[in-house]
Amino acid sequence: MSNAADTLATSFLSDRINALEESQTIGMAKKARELAAKGVDVISLSFGEPDFQTPQYVKDAAKKAIDDGYTFYTPVPGYPELRAAIAEKFKRDNNLDYKPENIVVSTGAKQSIANAVMSLVNPGDEVLIFSPYWVSYEEIVKLAEGTPIKLVGTLENDYKVTAEQLEEAITPRTKLVMYSSPCNPTGSVFSREELAAIAEVVARNPHVHVIADEIYEYINFVGEHVSLAQFAEVKDQVITINGFSKGYAMTGWRIGYLAARKEIAAACEKMQSQITSGTCSIAQRAALAALQGGRTSADEMVEAYRRRRDLVLEMVREIPGLKTPTPSGAFYVFPEVSSYFGKATPEGQVIENACDLAIYLLNDGHVATVDGGAFGAPQCLRMSTAAADEKLREAFRRIKVSLAKLA
Repeated sequence: MSNAADTLATSFLSDRINALEESQTIGMAKKARELAAKGVDVISLSFGEPDFQTPQYVKDAAKKAIDDGYTFYTPVPGYPELRAAIAEKFKRDNNLDYKPENIVVSTGAKQSIANAVMSLVNPGDEVLIFSPYWVSYEEIVKLAEGTPIKLVGTLENDYKVTAEQLEEAITPRTKLVMYSSPCNPTGSVFSREELAAIAEVVARNPHVHVIADEIYEYINFVGEHVSLAQFAEVKDQVITINGFSKGYAMTGWRIGYLAARKEIAAACEKMQSQITSGTCSIAQRAALAALQGGRTSADEMVEAYRRRRDLVLEMVREIPGLKTPTPSGAFYVFPEVSSYFGKATPEGQVIENACDLAIYLLNDGHVATVDGGAFGAPQCLRMSTAAADEKLREAFRRIKVSLAKLA
């Protein structure tokens, strides 16, 4: 279908949906599944999903919840006992004092982020996004009719944006700042000193709020996790996002949460009441059990992720032209791949950008990665390390072979 035909075919849809990009992580996973359906042995490094099973005690709690009759509508912000347990988690892990009224449980951390953005951003408001960033940040801001502005961290600084960059970018129209730590896609982790400097900037700008995405909190290889809300001078300006998908291998359960000052939490509850209402009753009971069970299962997964990270870094550094810092958390590597731009495939197709390179690796090496442009870094590819060791070894063997064919 031509571009003109495409436009005609979707002209009845809203400008909002026509301007919205499909998630490229989901898009690449879809392409990989289509290839696999044809009988091709595809190794997917495209999805940000633990390959571990949800802990058995969490599954058991979900089964018990069904037997105990937890099959009715839930309160919009979540069961009171789950919100109380999340407040206890914040005190235990982050030394943050929140009450249940400060917490809203949602259908995944993505909905928590969307609730916060929709509750804060007016058309034309500027939203500063630390780049590289998770794929959905920019699109959610666009849905809210805000103006996304990317602040780009350098490879030399592990892709982290500095407090100086933030201060220079803030204007009277700045409404919100968004970042993740540990970061998806880079694995970078902000130190206490770096966040203290950022907090000083935010405190000097009381019209600015910050969404601090901490969904990878437990997958941290450097020890200390620091929450921006720990700095008292900015606590009321910070919305902390977290959830159960990464630390407890509960991606399919779709349960996340935010913590914020009471007025923001109430606004997010109001927004959620008109979109999904309260999230799944069974998932909430499972999440409560996860918190009550502590961090043992998460810590075991972290050791596996650390080993896989080291394995992958060793292989990546054997491939000419790939440059990557050592990730301090999460389960990705994010190599800079621009040295392959301008080279040609054996069929004569020129690799113009990271998107071309990702498609080439899928078709030639049968390895699914994600174009870094989706994360604000068009010179990079994101590769998940959340796969078994033997899968990772084979995937990077294929990548090395495929890249060696480019000339």
